[in-house]
Amino acid sequence: MDALHAVRARGITKCFGDVVALDGVDLDVTRGQIHGLVGPNGAGKTTLLGLLLGLAVPDGGELEILDVPVGRAFAAPDGVAGFVDGPGLYPSLTARQNLTALAELRGRQARTAGIDDVLEQVGLTDVANDRTRGFSLGMRQRLGLAAALLTRPRLLVLDEPSNGLDPAGKRHVHGVLNRLAADGTSVVLSSHRMDDLEALCSEVTILATGRVVFSGPLGKLAAESRELDYRVRTSDPEAARRLADGTDGIRIADDTGRQTRDADVLVVRALVPALDDLVARLVTSGVALRELAPVVSPLEAAFLALTEVQETSR
Repeated sequence: MDALHAVRARGITKCFGDVVALDGVDLDVTRGQIHGLVGPNGAGKTTLLGLLLGLAVPDGGELEILDVPVGRAFAAPDGVAGFVDGPGLYPSLTARQNLTALAELRGRQARTAGIDDVLEQVGLTDVANDRTRGFSLGMRQRLGLAAALLTRPRLLVLDEPSNGLDPAGKRHVHGVLNRLAADGTSVVLSSHRMDDLEALCSEVTILATGRVVFSGPLGKLAAESRELDYRVRTSDPEAARRLADGTDGIRIADDTGRQTRDADVLVVRALVPALDDLVARLVTSGVALRELAPVVSPLEAAFLALTEVQETSR
């Protein structure tokens, strides 16, 4: 494996009885990259995350993690940490006691001296001595992240890390993950929150029925998307409607009123080049553009289109 990749998988298969969870999956995760894993329920995301964490081994194909070929033993290479299906915590122990117990279980890989540091990183210093049975879902997620950080991982694998987080907590976790990536840690995260993935990830892999239907940069995904619906808010809605109606490649959405419930907003359906033409016409006509945003994000639109095609072809 070349030194650029923290994870390199080729033709990975995994079955549970008659159920094919992964079917010829390829995956490349660059070092220092936050890589998103997307797919509907049952697509194979949890199985793939489990392979990266050493909770299972592939039935076929080749998998290398941090330069180490994965064999047929259940063990993650040194430098890998994270959680699947939520972090495992002791509810009768405090946050600090949970981290101490986990550090002792992991031995020399973990740093008991770093407990205060990781608690501060995830914003739980004020509740360090509270029992975790009273923690919210978001607080448990942050404590799970703190536990993973104890080992100073080079590959961090996270399942729905923003689950249950309020806006402040989500911003805090995003900051932690961005700093880790900037320092060279690779992050693989699974999420149903498209806004989180678009904010964090440089590349995504979309799974459907155990197969990869897309893998690559978000920019490429957006470029390959179908027409999208965009909200267009202007200083002169009537003039904007006339200009949109006269621009090639622009269609005014029939359900504008239902979608926006805002007389100042026009919803148009277009590819990006046609949208650029509309913006230019608005500006030259003296119509101020106050908002331009997709009704559904390019990632969500591509996710729906690609997974629907895969489901239909089964």
